[in-house]
Amino acid sequence: MRLSTKGRYAVMAMVDLAKHGAGRPVSLADIAERQEISLSYLEQLFAKLRKGNLVNSVRGPGGGYLLAYAASETRISDIILAVDEPIRATRCTPGAPTGCRGNNSRCLTHDLWEELGNQIHLYLSSVSLADVVEQRVLATSGLIYGERRGAVAVQ
Repeated sequence: MRLSTKGRYAVMAMVDLAKHGAGRPVSLADIAERQEISLSYLEQLFAKLRKGNLVNSVRGPGGGYLLAYAASETRISDIILAVDEPIRATRCTPGAPTGCRGNNSRCLTHDLWEELGNQIHLYLSSVSLADVVEQRVLATSGLIYGERRGAVAVQ
């Protein structure tokens, strides 16, 4: 499964906003420059984030965007869902009784991919903007990156 640029860029921009906001509005031009994201693309993403009640806009000189909630209360999954990025690993519509194959049946590995999507959503729901800003994400799964069978737990 691969997260598109829409979801990744929205998360990057929100982390930037959380890091540089400190209660002051941050301009999209500043975020675009720091994160190397197109300003017009950010404008589209922030329209969705504002509609999703994750950011508030401030007009006028010195205006920009503020987080609608504290960084510790804003979940990464909420950001991704606000920009219409599905968190799933199957081709099927979530919760649909039929599958995505030509005869409407589910493939043999459907349940595997469905559960992977569920686990990704659970993980992203457990991580806040504050966790990312304060670099508390690495090794939160309890496994050392790159280990295979018999993975070593981080103590």
